[in-house]
Amino acid sequence: MAEIELRNVEKHFGLVHVIKNVNLTVKDKEFVVFLGPSGCGKTTTLRAIAGLEEIDSGDILLDGKPIQNLRAADRDIAFVFQNYALYPHFTVYENLAFPLRAVGTSKDQIDSIVKSVGQSLGILHLLKSRPSSLSGGDMQRVAIGRALVRRPKALLLDEPIGSLDAKLRETMRLELKRLHLENGSTSIYVTHDQVEAMSLADRIVVMHDGMLQQVGTPTEVYLHPANLFVAQFIGSPVMNISATKVSEANGNAQIELDSARFDLPLDLLGMLEQKKAAADLSLGVRPEGVLVSHNDQPGYRPVVAHIIQPFGGFDIVDLKVGEKTLRARTTSGFIGKAGDRVWARIDPAQAHFFDTKSGASLDIRLGE
Repeated sequence: MAEIELRNVEKHFGLVHVIKNVNLTVKDKEFVVFLGPSGCGKTTTLRAIAGLEEIDSGDILLDGKPIQNLRAADRDIAFVFQNYALYPHFTVYENLAFPLRAVGTSKDQIDSIVKSVGQSLGILHLLKSRPSSLSGGDMQRVAIGRALVRRPKALLLDEPIGSLDAKLRETMRLELKRLHLENGSTSIYVTHDQVEAMSLADRIVVMHDGMLQQVGTPTEVYLHPANLFVAQFIGSPVMNISATKVSEANGNAQIELDSARFDLPLDLLGMLEQKKAAADLSLGVRPEGVLVSHNDQPGYRPVVAHIIQPFGGFDIVDLKVGEKTLRARTTSGFIGKAGDRVWARIDPAQAHFFDTKSGASLDIRLGE
């Protein structure tokens, strides 16, 4: 397989700066997911690696060799599009065989490879069918199979299951994960769906406004977001973010959220001083980091349940804290109804602090 490296890659569309000094290494046999909102540059970056877009400056290397000046056909990289791009007048077999015939592969080899790939994708029984008779999931399997028959050095996938329904997307995620484990191909996958990214990726590349915001494992980007954008883009529901002030009171560090003050370990003050943190701070805490109790306990503050969203195994509850809302995750049915009074505190180990102006995480860890 192959290692892919991007060095100082830049790309403009007219006056629009689409890719801004991107530096990234995708390791051999790694599954990397580009994640970000529409228009962030992730698909353009993928197409540049494939040779479908020219870059303005920088280098794209495949196994250490620059390929930015090679034609797409000469890069030995396969690309799977969102819209399948199958030949409607060909059977499934002919669609799978086409890339092999184009490079002069023998008939016996074609037959062996097509059947092997068809078996791994579970579409052997469809080889005589035409695309018009296939379901969306089967068409996507054929599109992926057409890329795999070439045994490319790298496989690039541009939102390949984005148009499928939720149940089928779940099935295809498992199929893609299985195929990657079986084939060990170096893969880059583009999506705006964080569930796909979290479930598929060895590493996630979070992009925004043409720049890499953070590169890390799914656990790293979820538990330790590098900035406010990543903190609010990763996770569903999103992380609670609020401007805050920190002071000392009763042997604790107190953080202020509207009219309420929550206690955190006194160590926080020293950490903020060590980081030379500005006064303009933002607190971030995920819903599971907001601890809720039916009884008044040390460190807990009274709040009122506002909106309860049941999700089967758990509830997402909006808690009113003065004029602000703090979203918490509780066990199913833990709070009976909107308007109930409960008590809440913030888990120190799940509290994040950001410089509000720059958005950068202060990388403070409490309770670890």
